[in-house]
Amino acid sequence: MTSEQSDEPTGQESSTPAARARSRRRLPPGAEVGIVLVAAVLLAVVVKVFFVQAFYIPSISMAPGLRDDDKIVVEKWSYWSGEPQRGDVVVFSDPGGWLNPGEVEDPSNILTETMAKIGLYPSGGHLVKRVIGVPGDVIKCCDDQGRLIINGVAVDESDYVFDDKRVHGCRGPMTGNCAWKAGPVPQGTVFVMGDNRGKSADSTVHLCLEDETDCVAGHEFVPDSDIVGKVWRILLPFDRAGSVSSDSEVFAQVPDRSDDAPKAP
Repeated sequence: MTSEQSDEPTGQESSTPAARARSRRRLPPGAEVGIVLVAAVLLAVVVKVFFVQAFYIPSISMAPGLRDDDKIVVEKWSYWSGEPQRGDVVVFSDPGGWLNPGEVEDPSNILTETMAKIGLYPSGGHLVKRVIGVPGDVIKCCDDQGRLIINGVAVDESDYVFDDKRVHGCRGPMTGNCAWKAGPVPQGTVFVMGDNRGKSADSTVHLCLEDETDCVAGHEFVPDSDIVGKVWRILLPFDRAGSVSSDSEVFAQVPDRSDDAPKAP
């Protein structure tokens, strides 16, 4: 009577050179976890640099569409091969002197600071505004209905501008009046404004108005290089989560004057 041969590997078989080589190639469990974490961080950095980044809204300057402390996601692919367009809501770094120290809220601990650096936690130190003028544009405030005039065409921004009767009867200022002009917008820059016009320290605040001497000409324009990307979605709060429209149709009738754009100062 013959005995059945077992399919189980014998101790002799497990000690073959190939088996020993496989055993040596196995990493300790702790090392495998470390590799996974490093890979996740590297992936997060790549996503932040090239694709999306999280921010929070630091003020009410973009109300009613975006509110104080909203958590948003900015997408970057729209500007890989294109330029910011009128109506885009963009996040940009401070061009210099636009933010006050009290408007920058740093992460509260090491964990959130680390997460913010790799784009996994909403960060501050940036501004959120709407692009109103692109290279070559001339913006004037305002017509007899309180509307901005861009390249000679009045635009109706009633769908997104906060209707604040205290704003001097027009949709233009934090300048204190409804009679100013900006542009032509230089090449490689944009002119931006908040939707809450009476409470937005935007490009209009940095204009050199008539008889004003303590200002820097050209400081009202934001360089394209400072723009992180276009606001894509509201993440939090959940009851308002969703996509953010650029409202580019508002500017559809505005003629292009990019050929008239001067060089950036």
